[in-house]
This record gives sequence, structure tokens and C-alpha cells, in this order.
Amino acid sequence: MKFEINWRKRTLEDLENNIWSNPMEGSYLVTRCYQLRKVSLESFTTEDLRIMIGQQIGLDYLIPLAIEVLETDLFIEGDFFKGDLLKNVLDIETEFWNSNEDYFISIEKLISERRNEISAEKFETIKFDNCIRSCYR
Repeated sequence: MKFEINWRKRTLEDLENNIWSNPMEGSYLVTRCYQLRKVSLESFTTEDLRIMIGQQIGLDYLIPLAIEVLETDLFIEGDFFKGDLLKNVLDIETEFWNSNEDYFISIEKLISERRNEISAEKFETIKFDNCIRSCYR
């Protein structure tokens, strides 16, 4: 996907041209996802990325940011545990990877030589690995 020059300064609402209705009540997760859609992407923390990617929201814009973070520290921690961002990235539905070969290749390069470490952390890679077998081979 080709992005405009200042896309990181914009919010998911702006980029997707989709404003969600304010949830009158809901769990912390629902409320936080609603709030994060109104935050500029350049302000996202690792935890913000973990939350939104875990809910598979805004992936077209958030996966490039996650890749940059994971290139620095593959097992970076949000608020829960070592590698929680990576775990959520690996749990993305195969359909996303089918439509985003460049992102898939970037993640595959990041994890290819560290699969033993990923396995030791007990992270499932089934969805991602299904794409390896079916998407691009």
C-alpha cells in the first residue's frame, strides 16, 4: 500500500475515512480501541499497537509500524509479557497476509532465524505458517 507523506501524523479514523460511534458503555478494550482510533499514529506506543493489532483493527496502517518496532526488538513487551506484540502479529488472520505480501515477507525475514526462540515462548505461528504454505509458495 502506498501512503501519503504525512500518514503517521493522521489517525485511523482519518486514514480509513471511518468514524466509529462512541460506545456508551463497554469493556476497557472496546473503549480503548475507540479512543485509539482518534490518536495520531506517530503517538502509538507498543501497547497501543498490541491492542489494536490484537483486535485486527487498522492493520494496513499499523503493521508497518509494528514491523519497525519488531526490527528493533523482536520480543518487545507491551503491558503484558515479553513478545506480546509479536504474538499478536503472528495471530493475524491468514487473509490479511494473503493481501499484503510485502508485510508478510518482512515478518518472515524477522522471524526466520529466531523460530526456536519463538517456539520457546510458546507463541503459536499456525496462522502465519499457513500463509507460508499457501500464500506465496
